Amino acid sequence: MAPPTESPARPARKRKTRGEGQWALGYREPLNANERSKKDDNPLNVRERIENIYAHRGFDAIDPGDLRGRFRWWGLYTQRAPGIPGARTGTIEPEDLDDRYFMMRVRVDGGALTTEQLRVIGEVSQTYARDTADITDRQNVQLHWVRVEDVPTIWQKLESVGLSTTEACGDCPRVILGSPVAGIAADEIIDATPAIAEITERYIGDRSLSNLPRKFKTAISGSPRWDTVPEINDISLVGVVHPEHGPGYDLWVGGGLSTNPKLAVRLGAWVSQEDAAEVWHAVVQIFRDYGYRRLRNRARLKYLLADWGAEKFRQVLEDEYLGRKLIDGPAPETPSGHRDHLGVHRQVDGNHYVGVKSAAGRVSGSTLMEVAKAAERVGSKRVRTTVEQNLLVLDVAESDVEGLTADLAELGLHADPSPWRRGVMACTGIEFCKLAIVETKQRAIDLVSELEKRLADVQAGVTDPVTINLNGCPNACARTQVADIGLKGQMVPDGDGNQVEGFQVHLGGGLAIDTGFGRKIRGHKVISSEVGPYVERLVRNYLDQREEGERFAQWVARAEEDDLK
Repeated sequence: MAPPTESPARPARKRKTRGEGQWALGYREPLNANERSKKDDNPLNVRERIENIYAHRGFDAIDPGDLRGRFRWWGLYTQRAPGIPGARTGTIEPEDLDDRYFMMRVRVDGGALTTEQLRVIGEVSQTYARDTADITDRQNVQLHWVRVEDVPTIWQKLESVGLSTTEACGDCPRVILGSPVAGIAADEIIDATPAIAEITERYIGDRSLSNLPRKFKTAISGSPRWDTVPEINDISLVGVVHPEHGPGYDLWVGGGLSTNPKLAVRLGAWVSQEDAAEVWHAVVQIFRDYGYRRLRNRARLKYLLADWGAEKFRQVLEDEYLGRKLIDGPAPETPSGHRDHLGVHRQVDGNHYVGVKSAAGRVSGSTLMEVAKAAERVGSKRVRTTVEQNLLVLDVAESDVEGLTADLAELGLHADPSPWRRGVMACTGIEFCKLAIVETKQRAIDLVSELEKRLADVQAGVTDPVTINLNGCPNACARTQVADIGLKGQMVPDGDGNQVEGFQVHLGGGLAIDTGFGRKIRGHKVISSEVGPYVERLVRNYLDQREEGERFAQWVARAEEDDLK
């Protein structure tokens, strides 16, 4: 009997790849509810409905698609309804989380404010927002308890002094981070103020850029201190001197945190001051056209950059969007030392600026008005917000410095804070945020007071502040992965097995000289009430074991796990 013949091998079937929703590749049909909402109606159109319908008919008249979507393009989020525990976050319907009040984000590009603008924000806060105000780590000011009925009047007041909430939230170009000492710092490489102003004037509110795959974050600074956290933005222009062309910017793209953190990547391109806005616009258009729209959790620029790589990204930027090659440029020098501008510093014109620490960003409308008055009493008309949730008063004569710092200290704003106060940051938390699981603001404020008592005996030995960032959920709005001690909110079991508010711990993260993401300690979680004793234990271990000049992040990298628990 003849042996059976083998069947001819079938050619391997080519697996059909699923599109990522990239417009430039022809995927125009919306692939999720967010994309459908944006296609159905440009989100910027919602302002007319707010002014002409919702402000007159009230909260119950608001279309759900506007309420939980398009309102964001005008800086408005519904607040979390009071009394909903963190354990229920993510388990109940959005409408069950909504309060009838809004958080309003006032956009502060470059962190630059006049005292008149600061006073108007304070007045709006007092009149329409129950005197609430938070300085964010993106240099904005957030108000709470805002009613839709009052929104048109608030816009009128803000816009009368050149302020705006346009695209403060949403899938669009968010606020542009800038150095709070732009134009006044003696060590500045280039003043980024003109670049920020041009981008803001030309492109914020541009309908061709109002439907991006997700939010788009920008940082532009000519400071050698990298004081706009350029490592974690979608695009960063970082001051650098080209050996032939002089001061300009090094171009970085693709940074971001949240649940899948990525550091920005240098493209090796030098950008002049005159070309900064054009290059920024081209990068945003790449994101608009090639960004992934199928899945929201992959819709940030960092995912496209990771798949393409820097070389392809630069090639597409030059060939398809700029129509010319960019100049190759040098990398900026990595800074060391403080980047927060706290304290008293001399300006290039001989005056001084005074940088003061807020309580984890929590201030009030009344406080902002008093800051404006204090600044004007010493002849200043300019203030700045920072990415550390702090405030600077510019243009202070040397003879007025002492009096101003004393006035600001009475408002709870300190120019020479303890290392624990200096290094603390917190997101909005469960008090107002619908994504949060735990309380953060008040916990951070209480933690500072607790550590100042617990660690009073070693405070003088802490030359570098140990940064402690508290976040209410995994989204890392307070930059938990790049803090010395990052505390990510979640429900954790207490000693009796009950689920209570607590934190997963990230240790040893940092930016600039310590760039890297924090180390997770396997299975280690801390309940909220035990954060103080835990941080005390951790800091004392660091001080006992550190080598000369060793920073906290360096110690964490070599420490035994038992010393980190």
